[in-house]
Amino acid sequence: MSRGPWHVAVLMGGWSHEREVSLMSGTGVADALESRGHRVTRIDMDRNVAATITGARPDCVFNALHGVPGEDGSVQGMLDLMGVPYTHSGLVTSVIAIDKELTKQRLVPHGIPMPKGRIVASDSLYEGDPLPRPYVLKPVNEGSSVGVAIVTDASNYGNPIARDAKGPWQEFPELLAEPFVAGHELTVAVVGGKALAVTELKPTQGFYDYDAKYTDGLTQHVCPAEIDPEIADYMMELAMRAHELLGCKGPSRSDFRWDETQGKDGIFLLETNTQPGMTPLSLVPEQAKYAGIDYAELVERIVEEALAGAEAR
Repeated sequence: MSRGPWHVAVLMGGWSHEREVSLMSGTGVADALESRGHRVTRIDMDRNVAATITGARPDCVFNALHGVPGEDGSVQGMLDLMGVPYTHSGLVTSVIAIDKELTKQRLVPHGIPMPKGRIVASDSLYEGDPLPRPYVLKPVNEGSSVGVAIVTDASNYGNPIARDAKGPWQEFPELLAEPFVAGHELTVAVVGGKALAVTELKPTQGFYDYDAKYTDGLTQHVCPAEIDPEIADYMMELAMRAHELLGCKGPSRSDFRWDETQGKDGIFLLETNTQPGMTPLSLVPEQAKYAGIDYAELVERIVEEALAGAEAR
């Protein structure tokens, strides 16, 4: 597959909770492609996006959207119908991976350790806790730690959770409740069919929530993580297996919690993200840099993989 020059439509923005992050990702991608001599059409997604893409006639769409509808299979299905090659994972993988319960149903039977949990109606939280505290509440199909709450005995949500307490129960009718896994927050990027590294995320305050992910200075990234090599290797193996079992294409990023007091048995996969961020603070570009791949080269590789896959089909 030739390195171009290509005409790439960079799809970004949209109307999800992660719009601003998507705009940052898309701008970085577009700038990188232009720096390598490629023609770029920047598209801030709206309801007329299909007509916009048809009019642009790109060789490939770089999907820099985060959240719904760019990450849940909707955009992937549209582009499949249009016959336009696109980066990242396809329709079926996107539908499964964005849904944390469907992801568990796919991965756990194959031996991938994930926290046990259950879907609860948000209204039921005002009557009592669904699990012993501490536990985690999160939307079933959002990314970037959007709407995540850790409920502890010391939290100011109330016991039971008060109706006027600010939290995801006010925004989402249903939530996934999981036991809280104490310990380390770690992540592994897979690019080009290879796990790159393990990064430990150390928030300077609170936990690794949406603000900590995208606000400079709120989280320390330790890459590679300063952990036992056997633990790191096992985590990278789990990330690769999850990537393959879900049928991911292009880059993915698997997020883990690790209770070091339990050794390998304390490792739990939380989710595999099929649309990982491409902002200056994002983890996939950071791990790629550690592996000797600069940002522009990473972006080109992602487009090249998408074009090669379309050509093979």
